[in-house]
Amino acid sequence: MELSVVVPTLNGREELAGSLDALAEEAPDAETIVVNGPSADGTTGMIRDRPDVDVLVEIADRSVNVARNAGLDRATGDVVALVSQGLSVEAGWADAVRAGLAEAAAVTGPTHEQLVAGMTTESKETRTIGGREVTYFNPGNVAFHRGTLDALDGFDEYLEIGGSRDVAHRLAARGDRVGWNTGMCVSREFEADGGIRETDWNWKYRSLTYRLVKNYGVRPTVARRVVSHAGRDALETLKDVARGETAPSQWLGTGENVLKGAGIGVKDGVLARYRDRSEQRNPNGRSQRADRAVAVYDWR
Repeated sequence: MELSVVVPTLNGREELAGSLDALAEEAPDAETIVVNGPSADGTTGMIRDRPDVDVLVEIADRSVNVARNAGLDRATGDVVALVSQGLSVEAGWADAVRAGLAEAAAVTGPTHEQLVAGMTTESKETRTIGGREVTYFNPGNVAFHRGTLDALDGFDEYLEIGGSRDVAHRLAARGDRVGWNTGMCVSREFEADGGIRETDWNWKYRSLTYRLVKNYGVRPTVARRVVSHAGRDALETLKDVARGETAPSQWLGTGENVLKGAGIGVKDGVLARYRDRSEQRNPNGRSQRADRAVAVYDWR
């Protein structure tokens, strides 16, 4: 197995250094490709001083799906792994990748996160949608057979978020299995802010409806899932209003963003489904452009 590891990064120099240190120790023979968004923290200089990075790709786009596809453009291994800049592979990760891909088209594993009160981890997440069993994966800790990614034409660059979920749906449509290997562990240290980020409600529902409509069409199953998601989110944010943490006007504004995002996602999902009627379902994929990189440093 020839392994290529793609690490997308954006303004995460210190985290990235730790991730690359762990990769160099666990998989010293892997081809390591860093795809750097328009970072402003000295990431480029740090990477160019490291002997364990084979390729540095500089891109101008902040989209993580563009970064992933730019990395795939330069990867030469028959197995391609994606590792987040904020995650460090643990001992046994490379062996788990090999074992997992002996039985599946893709494989993922748990994340160990060190919290003040102890250690937390994840478990396999599977849903049945439109008669398909969909297994989601951690986009910061996943490996694929190269042929699988080529058949999918990489990631859908329309999506600012939810690109990995879209890939999971498309894998399920092909009948490709996503394996889960507990030995394929990555770790992340507890951050001071707890990793909490403000939700972009417009894009959350734009992404959700786009990928569901694109992959399954306009059908009752899709409507039920969107309404179910919206109902749960509305209830949770309403609890914030009751606790005085959110103003009622803000709650109403959130609802407006949800409706706008969902409407745009449905429209664009229908168009995407029409543009690519194949099993690939990726009209905005890797093959659609060749101008992602603004600079490439190849030390292979």
